Amino acid sequence: MPRTSPPRKTPEQLRRARSLLAALKRRHPDAHCELHWTQPHELLVATILSAQSTDVGVNRATPALFAAFPTPAHYAAASPDAIAPFLRTLNFWRNKARAVHESMRAVHERFGGEVPRTMDALLTLRGVARKTANVVLGNAFGMNEGVVVDTHVGRLALRMGLSRHTDPGKVEQDLMALFPRKDWCLLSHLLIFHGRRACKARGGACASDALCRRFCSESAKPVRKTAKPKRPSTSRAPRHQAATRQRPSRRSD
Repeated sequence: MPRTSPPRKTPEQLRRARSLLAALKRRHPDAHCELHWTQPHELLVATILSAQSTDVGVNRATPALFAAFPTPAHYAAASPDAIAPFLRTLNFWRNKARAVHESMRAVHERFGGEVPRTMDALLTLRGVARKTANVVLGNAFGMNEGVVVDTHVGRLALRMGLSRHTDPGKVEQDLMALFPRKDWCLLSHLLIFHGRRACKARGGACASDALCRRFCSESAKPVRKTAKPKRPSTSRAPRHQAATRQRPSRRSD
């Protein structure tokens, strides 16, 4: 947990949060981590790669990467330059290659090839901040140490009145105070699922979504209308016709 004390919430805030959680569970019963992995170190690598990249893009890159480097020891024995070609389709792929190499080398050398199971230990790895550590602890080990706050979770927390903050750390504190600890990992999946499928960044579908109408401030805003394409003007002759007009020939005396 973050070292600061979680903020206190009123009974009404807690009641509303529980109601939202129940509605999200009904709406997205299949909510889960959408990164593909089979072993804890693969989830750690995939989550490091997901920074500034989509899960879809990461899932396209990781099958070949995981096949080439099946264990932390294989990453440790390689180099960033050997890892980098597998990541060329991702943003900041050179930096990510170095982060993956150094984190996997640390897992191999300092943790006996096993991904550590504590927040403090995970935060010593390159490319791992609290969000990444929460992903690994919650999904690989079933440990609810915090709530993953990505762009979707942060956006929905603000829209749904769960937090007044934009700083991920403060948003996480609010969410941890509002929801039962046993649901922290699932909560992030539920909010991400709803953020990707309904409560999107532009909010265009919120007014027509039943769950958003109950909880989301964006649903009260008018639906944005797209401008109609302008019809081409017919008052002037087409250019190809104008280009074929000939000047009158001069008379020769």
